[in-house]
Amino acid sequence: MSESTSSPSSSASVSRRQVLLGGAAGVAALGASSAMTSVPAWARDRIRGQVPSSPFSLGVASGDPLSDGVVLWTRLAPEPLAEDGRGGMPDRPVPVAWQVAEDEQFRRVVAAGSALTRPEEGHSAHVELSGLRPGADYFYRFRAGSELSPVARTKTAPAVGARLDRFAFAFASCQNYPAGFFNAYAHMAEEDLDLVAFLGDYIYEGDAQGELGRGHSPTGEIWSLADYRIRHAQYKSDTDLQAAHAEFPWAVVFDDHEVENNWADEISQGDGEPDADPEVFRRRRARAFQAYYEHMPLRRAQRPNGPDVQIYRRLTFGDLMDFYLLDTRQYRSDQVGDAKRADPARSILGAEQKSWLRQAVAGQTARWNVLAQQVFFAQRDFVAGPGTNFSNDAWDGYLVERNEVRDHLAAAGTSNPVVLTGDVHASYVCDVKADFNDPDSATLATELVGTSITSGGDGEDQRPGDRVQLQENPHIKFINRNRGYVRNIVTPTEWTADFRVVDYVSRPGAPIRDRATFVIEDGRPGAQPA
Repeated sequence: MSESTSSPSSSASVSRRQVLLGGAAGVAALGASSAMTSVPAWARDRIRGQVPSSPFSLGVASGDPLSDGVVLWTRLAPEPLAEDGRGGMPDRPVPVAWQVAEDEQFRRVVAAGSALTRPEEGHSAHVELSGLRPGADYFYRFRAGSELSPVARTKTAPAVGARLDRFAFAFASCQNYPAGFFNAYAHMAEEDLDLVAFLGDYIYEGDAQGELGRGHSPTGEIWSLADYRIRHAQYKSDTDLQAAHAEFPWAVVFDDHEVENNWADEISQGDGEPDADPEVFRRRRARAFQAYYEHMPLRRAQRPNGPDVQIYRRLTFGDLMDFYLLDTRQYRSDQVGDAKRADPARSILGAEQKSWLRQAVAGQTARWNVLAQQVFFAQRDFVAGPGTNFSNDAWDGYLVERNEVRDHLAAAGTSNPVVLTGDVHASYVCDVKADFNDPDSATLATELVGTSITSGGDGEDQRPGDRVQLQENPHIKFINRNRGYVRNIVTPTEWTADFRVVDYVSRPGAPIRDRATFVIEDGRPGAQPA
């Protein structure tokens, strides 16, 4: 994708956006911009009836905010579930224009330009803005031909090191489309947030068509680039998900289901499947990564190179928060049982990522340091008594490296480390102990685990086995299995985590409530009930 821009200018900040705008008035206003007046051949095709619906069927999004800009994303797809995976687009490049303004009526446009979307990239656009004011709200929109996208809101990060008295964000994971309606996102879109962090399983590669009137999807496992594109488009077509993307910038990482269940580096876990050969699996991974990038508001630095992509990175928000977005899939050793989990050669981060993380958290950091990642970090023994049973897919399966990361955070004096986790379709609050087998050992960090958006269906408060977990793992303070997300309000003195849940996803319209609230005090690792 190529892009051209005009420079932004300064003006007063705007109030929080309440609704998405579009329609004829927006088209008229957009036409006033010289960057938005061209009508390509594709648009004339649409006038002739060859393209039957809006090219912005998948919505718009922004992501990875820096102090002077963000990434703007859209993908042109008038027929998002077309069987060839091309979204109903022609086999040629199509320009898309964009605008950024300080007001949602676009009277104060501060940047405008155009991007060329290409068929080999799914006609996706990734516009990397710069030159904006730090810590400021902006509104943006796209135009393809005569079609105007919804208006969306985004926000730049405060300047690095600038004093920041409050930062609000939510984190979420695990949104299985056939498992239920994305009720949680309808409520998330109404929050007052600076960021959404998504911690993995944005799609499920193996889900069958659901029974909830949720549209159509390839049934069973997906393999081809077209399959992955259609699966992403199916999820992206959800209007509640679109609303949450349109309200806030997101920071995303993948887990396993964006490619294949429980994959590890170049190792497929599909015994007997066509991709059991590592080289065949690498080709599948390349297709999955390409489709993932085509549907996410990611920077060019996160653009895949075949089967490889650097998804780990750092985002900084003033002097208050550093986010270290990790990758616990692409470089990990294969999963093993309990007997081999203490092998010091085993890695979940890989040597290069681990070195990057060690240096980053040992240097100058913000007051709160967040490891935003995928799988359970704290020890979790599932059976009562002297025996043990740990998850071999979580950090428990990589015992030495987990302890090394934990101990390094303490030795380096990393300020207020907090681990954010998804994956397990349940909410947890954990003390990260210096010795998980000694409840009296020092608490070195805090882990907050968020439940799923829909994976696992309607959910429940707890299961019988949760009582065993709480007994065997006294560092685990809380377990809940409703669906939802975690809202976090962070100040220099404390971090407040609200576990926001809905009671059902089997039908739309569920109300939301706070199931629990925990507080972490500055300089005091471990969360306490509010």
